[in-house]
Amino acid sequence: MVQNPVIHNAFAAILAGGSGSRMGSADKPKQYLMLGEKPVFVHTVEKFVATGAFDAVLIMCPELLRQQTTDLLLKYAPGCASQVIVCAGGATRNDTVCAAIAEVQERFAVDEDTLLVTHDAVRPFVDHRIIMDNLQAAAQFGACDTVIPATDTIVESVEGEVITSIPPRSALYQGQTPQSFRLLLLKRCLEALTQEERDSLTDACKAVVLAEEPVALVAGDAANMKITYPHDLRIARALMEDKRA
Repeated sequence: MVQNPVIHNAFAAILAGGSGSRMGSADKPKQYLMLGEKPVFVHTVEKFVATGAFDAVLIMCPELLRQQTTDLLLKYAPGCASQVIVCAGGATRNDTVCAAIAEVQERFAVDEDTLLVTHDAVRPFVDHRIIMDNLQAAAQFGACDTVIPATDTIVESVEGEVITSIPPRSALYQGQTPQSFRLLLLKRCLEALTQEERDSLTDACKAVVLAEEPVALVAGDAANMKITYPHDLRIARALMEDKRA
């Protein structure tokens, strides 16, 4: 049970580096597609700014899209612009997280209590409760991952031809974001990775797990969906219409 520790200083890194290839829109990354009256990433940024819990919100995007990102933010959410820093991400997700850490350290004073909340730009339905629970869990435990219980049976197949094992569903969860950390703890864990571990890493929480540090679970929500494929965008637009209604 989270004990509601005092939040020292906190930063959010919105990861907006996706190419949009699985969306079938390589000319416009999925985070820049319109959802209702605003681009997807703007909805996401607004959720974090609205909490009032962050010293700054970073948008980590491709270098070539920094100006476009800034312009879109000023157009669709001018009230957020003063609290948002648009930064260049890296070649991979983990490179982008490292770039966010470096950006915070360069611009602000950090210590062992400084928190970094990382979130997919294409999860615009994250809510206030999930964000605040992440901050509290990261402050208490050092790291946390947002998850929902697995509803389908998960089948493992090492070679992709026959079933290797069927883990008990009761012990399995589907990972979402945010993933949140004490910033310097995450930095140490990422720097300690071997090259092999670095090449196989798919998210920052695994770096903390490999370092044998605890990663707490924060309850997510099925509505906190990731927009990856065209049908996801159709569902997101329906959800947005439903919320307006």
